[in-house]
Amino acid sequence: MSLLSISHLRFGYEGSYAMIFDDLSLSLDTNWRLGLIGRNGRGKTTLLKLLMGLESYEGEISASVDFDYFPFSPPDLSANTLSVVDMVCREYEYWQLVRELSLLQVDEQVLYRPFGTLSFGERTKVLLAALFLNENHFLLIDEPTNHLDVVGRRLLGNYLAGKKGFILVSHDRDLLDSCIDHVLVLNRKTIEVQSGNFSSWWENKQRKDQFAIAEDEKHRKEIKKLKQAARRTSEWADKSERTKIGFDPIKEHDRSVGTRSFIGAKTKKMQSRVKQIEKRIGREIEEKADLLQDLESTKDLKLTQLIHHKNTLVNITDYTLQYTGAIVPVFTDLTLSIKRGERIALHGENGCGKSTIIKSILQKSGFGDVGTAFLEKGICEVASGLAISYVNQDTADLRGGISEFCEEHHLDKSMFCTILRHLDFERNQFSKNMENYSEGQKKKVLLAASLLTPAHLYIWDEPLNYIDVFSRMQIEKLLLDFQPTLLFVEHDQAFSEKIATRIVDL
Repeated sequence: MSLLSISHLRFGYEGSYAMIFDDLSLSLDTNWRLGLIGRNGRGKTTLLKLLMGLESYEGEISASVDFDYFPFSPPDLSANTLSVVDMVCREYEYWQLVRELSLLQVDEQVLYRPFGTLSFGERTKVLLAALFLNENHFLLIDEPTNHLDVVGRRLLGNYLAGKKGFILVSHDRDLLDSCIDHVLVLNRKTIEVQSGNFSSWWENKQRKDQFAIAEDEKHRKEIKKLKQAARRTSEWADKSERTKIGFDPIKEHDRSVGTRSFIGAKTKKMQSRVKQIEKRIGREIEEKADLLQDLESTKDLKLTQLIHHKNTLVNITDYTLQYTGAIVPVFTDLTLSIKRGERIALHGENGCGKSTIIKSILQKSGFGDVGTAFLEKGICEVASGLAISYVNQDTADLRGGISEFCEEHHLDKSMFCTILRHLDFERNQFSKNMENYSEGQKKKVLLAASLLTPAHLYIWDEPLNYIDVFSRMQIEKLLLDFQPTLLFVEHDQAFSEKIATRIVDL
């Protein structure tokens, strides 16, 4: 058994108000298939960078293995794919590479194409196949599913289940369940390691949270009782103390000057009892303080849906669409309608035209320049005056601060920041430029803007990329509570099955 050991690790980004890791110590077996779980901004990617030695830190990280990191960005996308493989894996047999690719259902011929011509899904599979050929290496895999469809994710899960020695950062619950045997969880205040997959950890967490809430309530009641007892005893002691000196010999004929010492002793005893109760209150408060430190509470989100006078918002009939300059159409003879109250999930393999349909609808609605030129045949029409709220799958254009973003998109800054706070943004994030946000935080910015934009139709293109599990469940509840008209593309199968009223397979 080989161990990865982290001792007294301290790290915080320059200019940040808080440490990402403060005196972190843990040991991990390098044979584990480890899932790294935590909310956006908790330091998952940062931890991988520290293991790779890409950031300076205090403390010690020691391991008997070398680390490899996914995703890998080749310096030249025009390079032959086989030469890119050679960059990440120096020693391998060609037949071993072909074997790995076959497990991921990738044709051997992609090795002889320029790497830049491969789809994002093909790039992911080729790079993972090559990285797992490195012997005595521990692979750090950061969000591998963002460009994979449902079938590709299932293949990846089966592939990783046959491997050992990696840390996987992913928010896809099905993927984590299919391939990991341990979890490393970055909680609010603590870090824990458990044996099992996502579902077993989640079940344990729910039990632990319920126990903590029950214990917290018990402590609250005990503290309340103790405070009442302390107040009564203190009042008795004060009243007794006031009777120690001076008395009416007619009304209090059984008293004498000699009773003063008795009353003093009685008062002292009651005051001592008050101090003992206060100590008990302190202990109860101290025990209660750590109970809810890792409790992930989420606040309900809201959206403002507009009601259109028409029942059918989008009508697509016998629609064929082809990009200008392309040889073949993206799809042909598509028929699809979106009615008020429907939540439609577009499913299909990468490249089948899901995002293209969305761009076409946006263009027809006058949403703005989507930067795409089409050749089309058939009917694609949207209801007049249709207001659309759109979440793009790409976050690369996010620049500058929150104030500038709100001004550009005509959003109320106070309400916008409130939604972000509900999505677990720390207040100190509001002073940063958005290009310095994690990918999950950037996605939350787009979602918050969409929720704050009143619309007849919400169109979300892969809205959950990089979004943490807790926020996914929060968004699920929002959509089930408010039931907006929604057209979405999402490869998280658990989310689609829960949210969609209809699934359209392309």
